[in-house]
Amino acid sequence: MAEPIIRTEGLSKKFGPFTALNGIDLEVYKGEIHALLGDNGAGKSTLIKILSGVHQPTSGTIYVEGQPHAFKTPRDASQAGIGTVYQDLAVNPLMSVTRNFFMGRELTKGPAPFGLLRMEEMDQITHDEMVKIGIDISDPRQAVGTMSGGQRQTLAIARAIYFGAKVLILDEPTSALGQKQQLEVLKTMRRVRARGDIAIIFITHNEVHSMLVSDRFTFLALGEVIGKGTHEELHGTDIRHLMAGGVEMADLEQEIAAI
Repeated sequence: MAEPIIRTEGLSKKFGPFTALNGIDLEVYKGEIHALLGDNGAGKSTLIKILSGVHQPTSGTIYVEGQPHAFKTPRDASQAGIGTVYQDLAVNPLMSVTRNFFMGRELTKGPAPFGLLRMEEMDQITHDEMVKIGIDISDPRQAVGTMSGGQRQTLAIARAIYFGAKVLILDEPTSALGQKQQLEVLKTMRRVRARGDIAIIFITHNEVHSMLVSDRFTFLALGEVIGKGTHEELHGTDIRHLMAGGVEMADLEQEIAAI
């Protein structure tokens, strides 16, 4: 098998006496969707914040394309090719699609800092990059607030890819969306996967969505990996069992029945 584009080895994180992550080994490959699953408190958020440079690990190593990295800031992670799309998307609903796409990285002509914005060029890039992953915005100067939740997710994903993401971390991208918009996002993920050059880490609580689009799964519980496998290796009952933190459904039923 090819070298993983991103790999963690013995990744741990402590906040004072509390251990949020304990020896996480993770391998993610180009051209795959890797679902990261687990209940609240499992350690998913801590892991993605370490991968995106928000937190630094207490111990362990992150490898990107075989090279060790120590991210001290989100900028470090971004420069290494890790793009993170959080639930809040970091978009301004009052600004245009184009201005959101280039936020802080606008193209200008003339000497800085007084250069003029190259709006037509930025409009074209924004339109073309979003079309590549399935959304045709007829007017890239429309306010982002007029877009659906699924289209906003696509904007954030297209922006991350355009600015160099080789690994795309999607934090609960289908939560708080209607069914139609959830489908839009899942289709977008599959289109990105089809490019073959980008890895997606898909953080979700939704086992159905993970089964529909994911190639590989890693399950966390209480800061540790409790299971992993490919789509071919795991069945629905395996995924439900691991999603519950390894607790047998029969045990849960007995506990509920006893109340």
